Amino acid sequence: MRVSIHKNIANPKLFKEQLLSWAQQFREVVFLDSNSYPQQYSSFDCILAADAFTSLKTDYYNAFEDLKQYQQNTKDWLFGYLSYDLKNDVEKLQSNNFDGLHFPDLFFFQPKKIFILKGNELEIQYLMLCDDEIEEDFEEIVQSTESKVQSLEPLEIEQRISKELYIQKINKMLEHIHIGDMYEANFCMEFYAENAIINPLEKFQKLNEISQPPFSVFFKNYKHYLLSASPERYLKKEGDKIISQPIKGTSRRFVDPVEDEKSKSTLATDAKERAENIMITDLVRNDLSHTSQKGSVVVEELCGIYSFLQVHQMISTISSRLDPQYSAVDVLKTTFPMGSMTGAPKISVMEIVENLEETKRGLYSGAVGYFTPDGDFDFNVVIRSILYNQENKYVSFSVGSAITAQSIPEKEYEECLLKAKAMHEVLQ
Repeated sequence: MRVSIHKNIANPKLFKEQLLSWAQQFREVVFLDSNSYPQQYSSFDCILAADAFTSLKTDYYNAFEDLKQYQQNTKDWLFGYLSYDLKNDVEKLQSNNFDGLHFPDLFFFQPKKIFILKGNELEIQYLMLCDDEIEEDFEEIVQSTESKVQSLEPLEIEQRISKELYIQKINKMLEHIHIGDMYEANFCMEFYAENAIINPLEKFQKLNEISQPPFSVFFKNYKHYLLSASPERYLKKEGDKIISQPIKGTSRRFVDPVEDEKSKSTLATDAKERAENIMITDLVRNDLSHTSQKGSVVVEELCGIYSFLQVHQMISTISSRLDPQYSAVDVLKTTFPMGSMTGAPKISVMEIVENLEETKRGLYSGAVGYFTPDGDFDFNVVIRSILYNQENKYVSFSVGSAITAQSIPEKEYEECLLKAKAMHEVLQ
């Protein structure tokens, strides 16, 4: 059981900074921030969960069943992540590529302390075993001053796949497309730094400031960190309604308003980008149909154009009504990994990219989010993100682009560099 109290917050922006700074003392932290981005399916402006009472950490084997049991037995707030390699639980697949990060495949925890902010209204929910700490903690948060951290030496960022090798690999993928093994695939490559010492909170704040996306995440599990500026929702459950919002299609922003509008219009009418988006929308419709009430899968918006600080994106919204015979975790299992990070047909693509990519994806192109006590959930897609293993001093970020029959390898490479720009900037 939880004790819930409400507070009025005069300066929400400052409070978010104080809250996240205060939370660094805990071993487990998840901070989700919408950055006040206008969106139809928003439940709050930000939420912070800290300090595990119980947790679930496992590799991919039987992971979704373990998560289902944990979620149904706990019937409480749970926060955590699904790594891309849970594909090996769903299908007969493997992940044998290099892994410098060594995160568990799945991690969720039941927090003792939760803060939910919407406008000026703050709700604090503590488990009854620590509810006597609420007022003391709140005073500590509002009186805390942000510690200004000395910036450390810039990192030497390396690229796992050279431009020449990237082009060779994309040409190999185009061969697979031309002989009919697949229609579209998301191919990813890693940038990394070894012997890296960074301040995760400082890097997250910088990344968030330059991107201000709607699905921003600061995640900490002891010495594993995710600093995410994700613009993409994977899946949300509200009652029996399921919502998916895949992103496919990217164009750059310009300072000049005329150039910027032109870039936006070009994206909206680009035949290749629209084809990419429509293929993934179709895949998501198929994925949702596995757990939906008959005839309830609907495309609410096709190829909508949304602007973020770094890029314009093409986003579609697909929804369904959950058939009562299926659980919340069943919906995740039958749609994971998300189509925007795999391609079509999904299983064939996952086998092909496993052979061509050089790095195990891990949490990159997985999902971070939460379950509510009544079984609703919301998860993002882990893209535009920095991953850090503090113990191994290994920092990593990956980027990808969708390869279709119309792809020009050099242009796909340029799109990857555009997506990598914010992370590069933050780390250097």
